[in-house]
Amino acid sequence: MEDKDREHPQAHVDIYEKQPVPFGLVRFGVAPDHPEVKNVINTFTQTAHCGRCAFWGNVEVGRDVTVPELREAYHAVVLSYGAEDHRALEIPGEELPGVCSARAFVGWYNGLPENQELKPDLSCDTAVILGQGNVALDVARILLTPPEHLEKTDITKAALDVLRQSRVKTVWLVGRRGPLQVAFTIKELREMIQLPGTRPILDPVDFLGLQDRLKEVPRPRKRLTELLLRTAMEKPGPEEAARRASASRAWGLRFFRSPQQVLPSPDGRGAAGVRLAVTRLEGVGEATRAVPTGAMEDLPCGLVLSSIGYKSRPIDPSVPFDSKLGVIPNVEGRVTDVPGLYCSGWVKRGPTGVIATTMTDSFLTGQMLLQDLKAGLLPSGPRPGSAAIQALLSSRGVQPVSFSDWEKLDAEEVARGQGTGRPREKLVDPQEMLHLLGH
Repeated sequence: MEDKDREHPQAHVDIYEKQPVPFGLVRFGVAPDHPEVKNVINTFTQTAHCGRCAFWGNVEVGRDVTVPELREAYHAVVLSYGAEDHRALEIPGEELPGVCSARAFVGWYNGLPENQELKPDLSCDTAVILGQGNVALDVARILLTPPEHLEKTDITKAALDVLRQSRVKTVWLVGRRGPLQVAFTIKELREMIQLPGTRPILDPVDFLGLQDRLKEVPRPRKRLTELLLRTAMEKPGPEEAARRASASRAWGLRFFRSPQQVLPSPDGRGAAGVRLAVTRLEGVGEATRAVPTGAMEDLPCGLVLSSIGYKSRPIDPSVPFDSKLGVIPNVEGRVTDVPGLYCSGWVKRGPTGVIATTMTDSFLTGQMLLQDLKAGLLPSGPRPGSAAIQALLSSRGVQPVSFSDWEKLDAEEVARGQGTGRPREKLVDPQEMLHLLGH
């Protein structure tokens, strides 16, 4: 949104947010041990302090106020609500206790209110994560990081208490395809390889013949594959060998395996393992598909986390939605057949890419909106903006949270963290937040 503001000195931008607090994915998605990634909050805060930008938290669009009501009140509306659902495995046993989505697990340790009831059972020694992207690596890293290394982060107190009691010693990350198709990035992989007290388990057989194929691989993928190859094939130096020998925990990548079923424990009250179909690859490059060979194997574990992707939900019956692709149909961010309505981010392009790609994408949507404004394609007369919406919300008993309200909650979190030397102790209960604000 910031870009639009700079380009147009009269623009007023109101931001509506379902949570009582701002920053979305930066607060609830980015791992607590990656504080540097959260620095973008400073830029957001500067923007929010601009007199022509306002934050309205605790307002759920589609429930508290509809998209047609917003379109009536503003010259333009941009939907950038992301992909808050997880893709289901759609296999038997998925509903067993001990099986949950990586998305819910991340929400749990990051303080997302809707995931605070999760209480994962970490009393088993082996966890299996289905998926090989950055979220899968985040979850593996949080499960295996020595808890004392997390004490100075903004992970929730409840999550830290559970992780301190954890008995998980081994984490497997399972992928249908091979080493050339992993979806994580090199920074996250390097961090995992160097994780204190932990050693990597990579089967050299999975990497045979890979060296020769590196020539035709694009550069970022090539560097990533070289790091995997070195870790799998090369004998570590004396220092690294000693470090691995003393490690009490381990993580590994299992390739060419597709989940068929979560196996129940004898009493049926938990997961005891995952049945995997062995696969082989057909096709070339990014279009490579995994096809089953007919062989099966069982991987014992007590915890299963599915991390096979995210998907967006439709927000309002008035907004077109492609449920197959999980996106709002659009051309360069302009919602198909709905003038003055725009979208950006994962709800526009689908759930791929990192924060930087999504940021660039939102600048593009902002530019399309400005082009339409200059071309006279947006409503010309005055629009009431937030005044009209505030009246609606007030009549419906909805109490929005302003940015200065958030700054009070922020100060409270920071104060609560100071006692234990942490950057903050996150508030996780919306009722407590509203109570602290006197709502």
